[in-house]
Amino acid sequence: MTSTYAVLSEGLEKRFGEVRAVRGLDLAVAEGTVCGILGPNGAGKTTAVRLLTTLLRPDAGSARVAGHDLVREPAAVRRHIGVTGQYASVDGDLTGRQNLRLFARLHRVRDAAARADELLERFGLTEAAGRTAATYSGGMRRRLDLAASLIRRPAVLFLDEPTTGLDPASRNRIRDAVRELKRDGTTVLLTTQYLEEADQLADDIALVARGRVAHTGSPAQLKALIGSYAEAVVGHEDALTGAAAVLDRLTGAEPAFDRERNAVGAVTTDPTLTLPRLVRELDAAGVPLIDASLRPPTLDDVFLRLTDESPDDSPDHKELAA
Repeated sequence: MTSTYAVLSEGLEKRFGEVRAVRGLDLAVAEGTVCGILGPNGAGKTTAVRLLTTLLRPDAGSARVAGHDLVREPAAVRRHIGVTGQYASVDGDLTGRQNLRLFARLHRVRDAAARADELLERFGLTEAAGRTAATYSGGMRRRLDLAASLIRRPAVLFLDEPTTGLDPASRNRIRDAVRELKRDGTTVLLTTQYLEEADQLADDIALVARGRVAHTGSPAQLKALIGSYAEAVVGHEDALTGAAAVLDRLTGAEPAFDRERNAVGAVTTDPTLTLPRLVRELDAAGVPLIDASLRPPTLDDVFLRLTDESPDDSPDHKELAA
């Protein structure tokens, strides 16, 4: 492993009985970057995080995290990482300040009280520091949980769907915290179901499908793989067939229908297709056009096109490998 990579795994595998939850995971995450881990439910994202954080032992393959071998040096790996799971792990009977001081003492952090107060202020929890965590909102508990994972100033931070279920304001606070961590030089591995979140935060994205990394690259690079999206909104449902025929001819891709909006669209990789040309062709075909657009793809488009969302052979694969 070179010093430029905070996480490097090769051929990582994990089985649960007959279920291959992770099957040859290859991942390289540069130091000081945010890597988004995306994939459908059951793809193996959480299992991969559990492997890389030493919570599970791999059945095959190798990995180094923060310069340490995952299997031979698990204690060293744990000393250099922070982990925030899908659910807040703070003690509801303790105050926010007591939670952080407890974590600091467990990790033998010098001046635990000062470090706890520093993180409470950083995450906007100073005023609520004397209240028990059970009285916190969901967003406040997630912020407290994130603060606890930073007690030791980890080199690598694993965030497993940290904003799931939060209101927009709370999600923005967590996202701002991730940006600040990156500025401080922390490497962040982020699994998320919010694709716009990965688009905003991630330097690179690993699309995971069936326990493997299917595609990697920056958000822009992944979007470039699938081209643009051409769409026509027509005056009535009967006109959808004619619009679809035009899009099929121009793009060579099977059109997708949105009958609630009387819209039809298709992905195109043809750089010569422009919006004026699209409108002209629809008009020439006699399509009663209401609106037309030619837009770059979103990560939602990338996700749907480049990941295999079909379930695994085993009925319990999703439960085990989510």
